[in-house]
Amino acid sequence: MEDQIAQFCGVTGASTRDARKFLEKYKRVDIAIDAYYNDPNAFSGGSRRNNDSSGPSTSKLNSLFDKYKDPDGPEITIDGTIKLCEDLQVDPEDVVMLAVAYELKSPRIGQWNKKGWTDGWKNLGCDSIPGMKVALVRLRDKLGSDPGYFQKVYNHTFDFARTEGQRSLGIDTAQAFWSLLLPHGLQGGALAHIRSRDKDEDVDMVEEEGWKDDYNQWWFDFLTEKGGKGISKDTWIMFLDFVRTIDSKFTKYDMEAAWPSTIDDFVEWAKQRISS
Repeated sequence: MEDQIAQFCGVTGASTRDARKFLEKYKRVDIAIDAYYNDPNAFSGGSRRNNDSSGPSTSKLNSLFDKYKDPDGPEITIDGTIKLCEDLQVDPEDVVMLAVAYELKSPRIGQWNKKGWTDGWKNLGCDSIPGMKVALVRLRDKLGSDPGYFQKVYNHTFDFARTEGQRSLGIDTAQAFWSLLLPHGLQGGALAHIRSRDKDEDVDMVEEEGWKDDYNQWWFDFLTEKGGKGISKDTWIMFLDFVRTIDSKFTKYDMEAAWPSTIDDFVEWAKQRISS
């Protein structure tokens, strides 16, 4: 319980007394924190700690930033990112770090500037490592279950993963990030199938399967066979809509719609694979 109280206080800035009350009622730290933000006065008789209104501490966040910052530059770079992930007890290649990159406006892999760091963690209600650990739990769940949030992180990932000066993603790089994002969204529901509509824009009520986990590998196999220089931003962004809307047999795909040619070619490839 004491570790949970420390995490709760680190995120919210609440008193130990309030932290204990919320945790006793809600049991889980992330649920208790959400309840606190919805009604911080629930157990305090209408009063809050005097310094609570200030929110997360800028000075604490600056100190943390300086701890991980490159000693020869103004930003946190790869070495600092690895150290941060060690302290957060998270793999640097964990999908949740893509959500962190979006929240902290990280422009490139292993690159964090001070303004993005401070504003991002403040928006997440954190100014300590224990608080950040709790925030990661919330972000992981939100990324997996919230379609709108998934799309924001997914779109940001293209620019985040792109080599500076390049307009497209290398095939291997794109596959690496799809391998992180697609299974997480499919498992959590963020990529739940959107049923097709008829010509009157009515939702088709016939039960319809959508994109399957196996199709992730099909897509990678197709891209490897096809070759090519890379994945354009248009293909990256529209592929997400494709995954959400395509039926499992690829029969309702509209070749006349404005899909990228790479997706057109994949559908033909996938249909042949199904038929064989």
